[in-house]
Amino acid sequence: MYGQTPPPRRDLYPAIEAYSSEMVKVSDLHTIYVEQSGNPQGRPAVALHGGPGGGLSPEMRRFFDPRRFRVLAMDQRGCGRSTPHAELRENTTWDLVADIERVREKFGIDKWVVFGGSWGSTLALAYAAKHPQRCAGLVLRGIFLLRKSEIDWFYQDGASHVYPDAFERYAAAIPPSERGDFLSAYHKRLTSNDWAERVRAARAWARWEGETISIAGPSALPSRFNEDRFVEAFARIENHYFMNGGFFETDGWLLEQAPRMRAIPCRIAQGRYDMCTPMKSAWDLKQRWPEAELEVIHDAGHSSLEPGIVDALVRATDWMADRANW
Repeated sequence: MYGQTPPPRRDLYPAIEAYSSEMVKVSDLHTIYVEQSGNPQGRPAVALHGGPGGGLSPEMRRFFDPRRFRVLAMDQRGCGRSTPHAELRENTTWDLVADIERVREKFGIDKWVVFGGSWGSTLALAYAAKHPQRCAGLVLRGIFLLRKSEIDWFYQDGASHVYPDAFERYAAAIPPSERGDFLSAYHKRLTSNDWAERVRAARAWARWEGETISIAGPSALPSRFNEDRFVEAFARIENHYFMNGGFFETDGWLLEQAPRMRAIPCRIAQGRYDMCTPMKSAWDLKQRWPEAELEVIHDAGHSSLEPGIVDALVRATDWMADRANW
């Protein structure tokens, strides 16, 4: 009610270490890193990182109550501790969906809560569309449907109007004659045989995203966006997926699949000022999936670590522990 003090925001659970980890061979070419944390007897959940190509961070474990959840997480193909590093061959959305299923089967899980933000939300939705019976619930953040309009907004013309300073640095890596199609211009450089050229382009590509993920703007650039190993995988794999339309059959494929997922409990946290994955995508998904709960965070951008986003996601995973379709 008006005049009442809102309840205090939830924080991340305390930091924990994985209790097991291993390398899982998923093809003749690719081997992925998989870890487990929390309670081995707890409710199963799988945490899907962003990018694509972003790799895991220890903070992902902390969105779950470690007494109640058994959390599996993996470095997707080509990034983090998975090998080969920054590899684009045999690296598609459907390869990753198959890897998630392979991990579920290997670890003897019937169904699990699927957790993901940004590209992690894309992959979670693709997985749920193909395997709805394996999803006890979805916890999503920063909905990214990988439509052309979303790619154009962030990489060509849109977010540039809000962050012209950061966009100027992103554009500077590309000659003026090629700036009519930044995606293709970066693709040429990110797939170059010249490692130095690849890394120069990767730094510029990654820095653009890193400078816009937080409502605090460029000053909040995460440190790993300055690390060559991270940015090479992140930029190459992102660009590869975006050049190929996410490997979806149609531009709005994920929205078209919403009827297949409507029986799955779903909670979405969306930053009102998200520049990377603007709120329109979450809004469009909600229109197709009215049962999904959309919580708009009015003082947040894209980052999963902004206080309002943390609060919404922790409350959502707590809710799923008891109320998901177990």
